[in-house]
Amino acid sequence: MGKPTGFLEYERLSEAYAPVEQRLKHYKEFVVTLSDEEAAKQGARCMDCGIPFCNNGCPVNNIIPDWNDLVYRGNWKEAIEVLHSTNNFPDFTGRICPAPCEAACTLNINTDAVGIKSIEHAIIDKAWANGWVVPQPSATKTGKKVAIVGSGPAGLAAAQQLARVGHDVTVFEKSSRIGGLLGFGIPDFKLDKSVIDRRVEQMQAEGVTFRTQVLIGDKNLPAGINNDATETISADQLKADFDAVILAAGSEVPRDLPVPGRELTGIHAALEFLIPQNKEVQQGIANPINVKGKHVVVIGGGDTGPDCVGTSNRHGAASVTQFELMPMPPEQENKALTWPNWPYKLRTSSSHDEGCTRDFAVATKGFVGDGQGNVKALKAVRLDWKDGKMVEVAGSEFELPCDAAFLAMGFTNPVGSLLEAFGVDKDARNNAKATTDGEGCYRTNVDKVFAAGDVRRGQSLVVWAIREGRQAAREVDAFLMGSSLLPR
Repeated sequence: MGKPTGFLEYERLSEAYAPVEQRLKHYKEFVVTLSDEEAAKQGARCMDCGIPFCNNGCPVNNIIPDWNDLVYRGNWKEAIEVLHSTNNFPDFTGRICPAPCEAACTLNINTDAVGIKSIEHAIIDKAWANGWVVPQPSATKTGKKVAIVGSGPAGLAAAQQLARVGHDVTVFEKSSRIGGLLGFGIPDFKLDKSVIDRRVEQMQAEGVTFRTQVLIGDKNLPAGINNDATETISADQLKADFDAVILAAGSEVPRDLPVPGRELTGIHAALEFLIPQNKEVQQGIANPINVKGKHVVVIGGGDTGPDCVGTSNRHGAASVTQFELMPMPPEQENKALTWPNWPYKLRTSSSHDEGCTRDFAVATKGFVGDGQGNVKALKAVRLDWKDGKMVEVAGSEFELPCDAAFLAMGFTNPVGSLLEAFGVDKDARNNAKATTDGEGCYRTNVDKVFAAGDVRRGQSLVVWAIREGRQAAREVDAFLMGSSLLPR
């Protein structure tokens, strides 16, 4: 695959970023995609390794060596055909996937992995630029109707697959735009929303109907859940109107931090900050939370944390600090121990490079108010981790100025009222209970109701959502038609 000696001749070349001082002035994407020549050299680094572990490292099982080789040889149109055969939306994953495929790359055992994600990004951008991404409507219709609740990557992948085999698919979304967290949760500087919009247009041409601002089930949602709905449809009505229903609403309930002072003004779940910011950028609706000139603390070390960091810096925050409960990971993993699995290592995002103090093994003990109901400081303590248990370090308590705090500690489960409205059983983590093994994959306990993506597996990666959406589509097609030719 690629050039037999390419991995010896060429070094890994990562995508470049626009300078910090430039990109902090806007919310546009700032990644510089590889040129054709650069991508070809990176494709040439793909070894003839015999067993391409990258295929299994990738949740959608992308046929990575094949399209690396095609890019190396300049066969770009064939490369996008191979890429699309396993992944409906490489324009999403090529931008925001953490690339578990690269961790599994055989080269990664003792040198730099092939830049798989950057090549994927180059392929899909070139495909759009050349008009190779076109609608693929079904030549025949089955007469079967499928409802999909939620328009994140799982719902979109399922919708596209089912529409392409002739089913009438309607996607319901309670927000004012399509995309789920892709649309409103992820900042535009990481994923420009035109990338989603062009996919929506493609799917509409394939026969998918999108209905935004429609809430399915109970209209009383928990605090912190975005809801732009102007219409509510009951679960019973949806089951009556459609031959099958896929729940793909994601895992939306944010993990809270029940410490003294949590009620103070200025403390928010991350999406209470990020979603209005996206609406300001996309729709001109002012974000009620502005941190210009403020001391910001971001609590949580997952992907949402850096999104808050980057957005705060674009506001002009006086300082940004990010706390992580766990100890600081090693800068370099023990490859002999972890490969080909996803390694535990320090990960620094582009947002961190824009200005952020990171502190590890820190627990938040409470917030301090200014006497008028606003947060002004944060109390914390340092931790020592012993045998997997955290122990507070005696005498390590400290206080930090804090005018705004964003809780980016992940999500606990999907909105319970949605599952309850359909009568769907929950697992031990309050996700929709549905297996991915044996007969009845992705089926819930309720007749003709399926579940896929984060609503079923808990919060996870975009690429896992695409995988589950594709697989659920195959199961729904088989349920409706007796068999299915869709890939699993």
